Amino acid sequence: MDWDDLRYFLAVAGAGSLSGAAQQLGVNTTTVLRRVASLEDDLGARLFERERTGYRLTVAGEKLVETLEPVDRRLSALPRDFAASGTGGEGAVRLAASEVLAAALIAPELPAFRAAHPGLELELVDDPRGASLGSAPRIGNPLRDVDVALRAARPTQGDMLMRKVGDMAYGLYASTAYLAERGRPEQMSDLAGHDIIGFPRGETPLGPVWWMSRAEKSSSVTFRSSSAAARAEAARRNLGLTALPCLIADKDATLARVFGPDLLGALELWLMARNDLAQLAHVRAVMEFLVEAVKRHRAPLEGRSHEITELALKPLKSP
Repeated sequence: MDWDDLRYFLAVAGAGSLSGAAQQLGVNTTTVLRRVASLEDDLGARLFERERTGYRLTVAGEKLVETLEPVDRRLSALPRDFAASGTGGEGAVRLAASEVLAAALIAPELPAFRAAHPGLELELVDDPRGASLGSAPRIGNPLRDVDVALRAARPTQGDMLMRKVGDMAYGLYASTAYLAERGRPEQMSDLAGHDIIGFPRGETPLGPVWWMSRAEKSSSVTFRSSSAAARAEAARRNLGLTALPCLIADKDATLARVFGPDLLGALELWLMARNDLAQLAHVRAVMEFLVEAVKRHRAPLEGRSHEITELALKPLKSP
């Protein structure tokens, strides 16, 4: 048996597809397929069932994952363990967050964090598991390549510290030009005939994803994307109505809110950290920083900045 084949197997098990595993490993899909087939031949067992939505583990595959996970968790953590071995407030912490949270919530708070922790090296990486709303990892190592994560989905597996820190509200938005031309919907039935920028098919039906799937039944879908930035840009280009986090859309002067989170809902924000690192001072500092950042941005996260702005702009009645 080639032990490296096990790495390819775990990548497919985690991504649920050959393409996702290939992207993670930096190889082509043919290589992934060949290595998995080699492992199946060596074990004399079928590890995956090929389905329309991707690769599903067989009973034998699930058994192999259970056997490999503890080893994989420790091996993948070794580089970070050494990087995080600083004393006191020094060391390195690898933090994962979605593009929305990284740009609109975390990055604006970094100057103050840097001033308070000059000896701490914070590495902020885009979280591929944060791209798909509510998507739970297929295998129980949700912090495989990072020490701390801020995600809009509660994990169902893994040995980690978890804490709900807030909610990220969604609204329905469109460009002012689109609404001027096509009309502004006042209720869901008014969406009939409108253009919709939707989520990818197969997205976990939580909050805004479920709501948009209902809206699509009477509308025309012009574009689909798991990227909030891509959906926002498509809306700016007058391609239709789309669901966006209020955190980014409410402050965009080119977009107008049509419906708020009272209809589209919100996603829970979960702070996660590896249990074995959560007691280190510099890892705790990052966790505390994230908790405070969410608190300071609670109004825009929950979509209440829009209400505050509307109240401020509302003309006063004469006595």
